[in-house]
Order: sequence, then C-alpha cells, then structure tokens
Amino acid sequence: MIKTLHFAAALTALLSVSALAHDTPGGGEGAKVTLVYEHELPNVPGKSMKGVLVEYAPGGFSDAHTHPVSSFIYATILEGAIRSQVNDGPITVYKAGDSFSELPGDRHGVSENASKTQPAKLLAVFVVDTAERELTIPIKK
Repeated sequence: MIKTLHFAAALTALLSVSALAHDTPGGGEGAKVTLVYEHELPNVPGKSMKGVLVEYAPGGFSDAHTHPVSSFIYATILEGAIRSQVNDGPITVYKAGDSFSELPGDRHGVSENASKTQPAKLLAVFVVDTAERELTIPIKK
C-alpha cells in the first residue's frame, strides 16, 4: 500500500508538469480531462498507450459515457475519493491508491467526486487503437 501511494504521488508530480498535456473532451460539470501521455506500442502494431488525467472539483462529475471498443482501461485514484459504476455493477467508492479497470464496450454510468469539499484526481491509462482520437463518448439519453 505504501509503495502504491508513493507511486501515485510520483505520478501526480509527473503529470502536473507534463509537456504533452492538453485538454480533451469528456468532462462534465466540475471535471477537467487532460491527455497527458501518448505512445505507440512498438511490439503491438496499431495500438497505443494513452494516459488521461481526470481532475474533479468538489462535487464534480463526468457525464455517463463509454470508450472506444478497442480500449482497455486501467484507472488509479491519485487523490481524494471517486464514486464509480461500470455497467450494472455496484456503485463503488475508490480512494487514493485504489485501482479499477474497464473492458472494451463497458458503460461508465457514474464517475464523480465522492466529496463535496475536497478535490479528486484519477489517471486512466488506455491501451487503444492508435487512430482513436475521441477517448470518451457521451451516452445519449
């Protein structure tokens, strides 16, 4: 657990100064979504690894969404606590140092800061088709 927290702190520091960082669509109210890393996988032609930093203000959230069907996602909570629901699974609160994954085709119905007073951050690492540019696709109601 301590190693995970040190890793999260190091990632937060790295991401805050990333030269690759730029905003990307996909936020909701009180959410900032930034592509912070992108690299083609030399041993898997046509696939890339893309890191997305999601920062939630107190009470912030992302709208219900999916991701490209080519994507596998591994998310790590860097700061605060995030309430999440994937598909019809239970709503779960993840705290700093916790991780979860999303499989191709999953629906992310709930993704929000669990706190009304403290910010929260997560890093979502995608393995996705290199050509994919839109990483978050809103679910139309």
